[in-house]
Amino acid sequence: MQSYEAGKAAAPAANPAPALAAPRPNPKSEPAPGPRNWGRFVFWGKVLVTLLTLGFLYNSIFAAPDTAAAWRTLLATSLSGAGRTPVLLALALVPVNWGLEAWKWYRLARHLEPVTFGRSLRAVLVGLTLGFATPNRVGDYAGRIIELKSRRVSALGAVFLGRYCQLVATVLAGVAGLLYFLLTFYLNGYPAAGAGVSVSALLICLAVLVPLYRSRLLLAALGLWRPLRRFRPALAIMPTYPARALHAVLAISGLRYAVFCGQFLLLLTAYGAASPLGPGLAAVVGTFLLKSLVPSLNALADVGVRELSATHLFGLLGQPALPVLSASLSLWVINIALPSAAGLLLVPGLRVLREKRTSR
Repeated sequence: MQSYEAGKAAAPAANPAPALAAPRPNPKSEPAPGPRNWGRFVFWGKVLVTLLTLGFLYNSIFAAPDTAAAWRTLLATSLSGAGRTPVLLALALVPVNWGLEAWKWYRLARHLEPVTFGRSLRAVLVGLTLGFATPNRVGDYAGRIIELKSRRVSALGAVFLGRYCQLVATVLAGVAGLLYFLLTFYLNGYPAAGAGVSVSALLICLAVLVPLYRSRLLLAALGLWRPLRRFRPALAIMPTYPARALHAVLAISGLRYAVFCGQFLLLLTAYGAASPLGPGLAAVVGTFLLKSLVPSLNALADVGVRELSATHLFGLLGQPALPVLSASLSLWVINIALPSAAGLLLVPGLRVLREKRTSR
């Protein structure tokens, strides 16, 4: 053993020429341009899809003079006539919507450090504002994390857990809604295909619950693929939440989802899109699911995805495009645009608040 160690130590001195030679560039150490170029391709691809979607909506709805005039008439008559009450009720549900989101974040954040509901509400509004123009609303993470005093890495996992619970509610309801359309309009008369699709829908619903209640399996799966291993430190907080806390967060997510659906149905009523409650609700939840499945460039891009989905599903129910489009756009304005503008009032004071906390 000693001779082996001595041989290893003496090996560099026995041949000093490589140490004196000029270092050669190692091609393996140079960053490969492929991933960077691929990232740019994906980014500009999303930009192109967003522009094409918004352009399609503009050309099909607003560019035609007759259609644009009909849309303005619809808005005027709905907001000044019988449709005013449903619109006001939908507006009244906006504080309920974001109050539930703040309550959900409060339940998640207090697992990391003592927080108040007021701080949680401020973090939610700031995160909404910062996420308005960021890809997939990643600014929402920053807005909530900067409101915490410690455990910032674990806060990433807490934000992800809250968003995932909301996704679970969206998937469970949306799968049922899309299943109704598949069985009614596409697979009617094909019982074997309908049974297969129904079983697949059930498996999808069970699959989305596994990472929530068996998060250790999710962490193990992340460790199998090297590019995803960097997310494990942040998501390591998920298994520490007890089942009781997960039940509560999932229930709050379900309540918030119900508020979204209620707002959409109220706005549809305001603009005269009268569908039976069951099929209309199936179209609403199906629209939310299709919007969630498409990664967006920013909050504005969500407009095109949601509007195209809504007009297609409600078109199958025989509803005209203009009332559905008006309701969907109004839903985006009152739930995203207006609260984001309110969050702008809180953003300039964040640095001052952080400096006061650090001085204490």
